[in-house]
Amino acid sequence: MDIAEPEVVVPDSYHSHRQLAGLRAVGVTAWFGDHLVLDRVSLHMRAGEVTALIGPSGCGKSTFLRILNRMHELVPSASMAGQVLLDGEDIYDPGRKLTEARRQIGMVFQKPNPFPAMSIYDNVVAGLKLTGRRASRAVKDEIVEECLVRAGLWREVRDRLRQPGGALSGGQQQRLCIARSLAIRPKVLLMDEPCSALDPTSTRVIEETIAELVEDVTIVIVTHNMQQAARVSQQAVFFLAEEHQPGRVVEFGPTPAMFGAPRDPRTADYVRGRFG
Repeated sequence: MDIAEPEVVVPDSYHSHRQLAGLRAVGVTAWFGDHLVLDRVSLHMRAGEVTALIGPSGCGKSTFLRILNRMHELVPSASMAGQVLLDGEDIYDPGRKLTEARRQIGMVFQKPNPFPAMSIYDNVVAGLKLTGRRASRAVKDEIVEECLVRAGLWREVRDRLRQPGGALSGGQQQRLCIARSLAIRPKVLLMDEPCSALDPTSTRVIEETIAELVEDVTIVIVTHNMQQAARVSQQAVFFLAEEHQPGRVVEFGPTPAMFGAPRDPRTADYVRGRFG
């Protein structure tokens, strides 16, 4: 019997209100080997808002997103410079644990990746074990229901929580991955083209979920869908890697201004579909 790890005690309720957290990149530069892929990106992703990263393929959006929760360093040849500040503290500070950065800044990937043989219930609470936390069955039950509700999936799966997560549809699997990310109570949720593999109906449900989640968690989303960026975000950031140059931020600002009256002609050309 394992008695070494204490149970997690969730204060009062899993629903308790938390302070929203902002995320700031300062001079972020990235390489793969000796190839410079991002050059001095500085951005403020405001607390309680959705920030959309837009731009053509190969401009560094996904690399930047992965830097925001220290996934970039998983690539053997990868390196970076600069700071990523969560509530003013650098997640790359040598004194901060990698697991803590990943717990506070969650990630939802382009392709849904639930643990296919694991039940829906166990998929949601999997993150607790991965972050070294234990919880009673009652706390787990509350976490599962809360996170599936917030991910817009509870009504569809509440009567089959013990069935495999891999048996769900693509859109349901993506919402299950969102629920799994929410279970460890991140302050920021990163989304790398979360709807690109989904049908229009599932995409609409995910977008509705994002609109509800942002009341409680700061969201940064990479999307190639300009209409989606316009629908879900409050702030947009246009990345571009011009010929033989690394990715840079061309323009960022409130989404309505970025799409309605961009300052840079390159932004105007991109959002109006003239390239990319």
